[in-house]
Amino acid sequence: MANTLSPTKPPVQKEAQRHQVVIVGGGFGGLYTAKALGSADVDVTIIDRRNFHLFQPLLYQVATGTISPADIASPLRVVVGRNKNTQVIHRKAVDINTENQTVVLDEGEVSYDTLVLATGGSHHYFGNDQWKDIAPGLKTVEDALEIRRRIFSAFEKAEQETDPEIQMPLLTFVIGGAGPTGGELAGAIAEISHGPMRKDFSRIDTTQTKIILVVGRDRVLPPYAPDLSADAQQSLEDLGVTVRTKALVTEVTENGVSLKQGDNTEWVSAKTVLWAAGVRASALGKVLSDRTGAELDRAGRVVVEPDLSVPGQPNIFVVGDLANFPHQGERPLPGVAPVAMQEGEYVAKLIEARQMGDNLPQFVYSDFGSMAVIGRNSAVADLKFLKFSGPLAWFVWIFAHIYYLIEFDNKLIVLLQWGWNYFTKGRGARLITGEDSRIMSPSEAQEKAASSAS
Repeated sequence: MANTLSPTKPPVQKEAQRHQVVIVGGGFGGLYTAKALGSADVDVTIIDRRNFHLFQPLLYQVATGTISPADIASPLRVVVGRNKNTQVIHRKAVDINTENQTVVLDEGEVSYDTLVLATGGSHHYFGNDQWKDIAPGLKTVEDALEIRRRIFSAFEKAEQETDPEIQMPLLTFVIGGAGPTGGELAGAIAEISHGPMRKDFSRIDTTQTKIILVVGRDRVLPPYAPDLSADAQQSLEDLGVTVRTKALVTEVTENGVSLKQGDNTEWVSAKTVLWAAGVRASALGKVLSDRTGAELDRAGRVVVEPDLSVPGQPNIFVVGDLANFPHQGERPLPGVAPVAMQEGEYVAKLIEARQMGDNLPQFVYSDFGSMAVIGRNSAVADLKFLKFSGPLAWFVWIFAHIYYLIEFDNKLIVLLQWGWNYFTKGRGARLITGEDSRIMSPSEAQEKAASSAS
């Protein structure tokens, strides 16, 4: 079959006998599918609206100034450049025509024999999407840079204020959600405010910064064992983080949040609110459901068959955060990178097996455990056969993340940056960029407000 990249351009002719595999999404699921098909007798097309693969587990370090975005991003064309059977299309997939077996792009369309959807997810505000602009989540490079801008802008603005009642909300950070992302963000903000930034300002004492971590459950890191959650909470509190368990965010404004614990409601004045409380599947899941009748869960994930295919569509697979795999254990598989990697590799093997007239048993996820870092020399690790926390877990976490970074250059740069930061206690990427990157003094702000009013 032929792939048409644009309605105004002639189709790219492929060998008639070659099987066309189209992968939508260059995250962990899509990329590992493509890499595993690198030597297969098929033609592979990766479609992504970004031209790079992003190592999302380390985004929080971009958001808090530890590393730069390029350190955890790898151009897709470079990653699959050695695969002679693979091409990359930098476009956005907007629809799927299952009858004609084409993926409709924002410009043109691409034909497939086998389709793999790996478009991941976005932030979930549980019906409060109006909070999105006030309380950004952390899923993309742009999210990380926006959070970094807000964090360091808050300190700069506080430095220019003399009124403690104005300073304190600027030095208060509220994080909704205490899973790994929320815990890592809270720990990182506490580290920079109590560590390398202490001597950077003359008017404010950054050690007085308030970091409030809000979780609806009775403990932080709910997916982990209770003893590890307790260790993580203790480590966060030792860093100066206030953990509010069994609390719900009921309102978010530019001036703070409303928290409800039981029958009590409290207003917290804060100029920086960050969101890490939930994930919603990408919009392509709804498109697929409309076209095939596939079932979606409450988060918009596609409920897949044991072989990760869509019911009634054996040549369409869904992997990663877009997939709800309910066939192993009491709960669907979690939306974490190792799950997406293994699903991608399985689908690639299944595609190859089918090409040879064979099949594979159903997908089975091999759970090697999970880890979350809290701060310097502090992490928790659940390796199934062993649960531990502290410096050893932190050390294991470092090398596990270095190992899974895609390119050697990224591995080396991040390792060197971490080593430098560890021994110097510095943060090398505390840049304020993007909108509102110029911090106005109080007098300038008043003048701007007066001119706007007139």
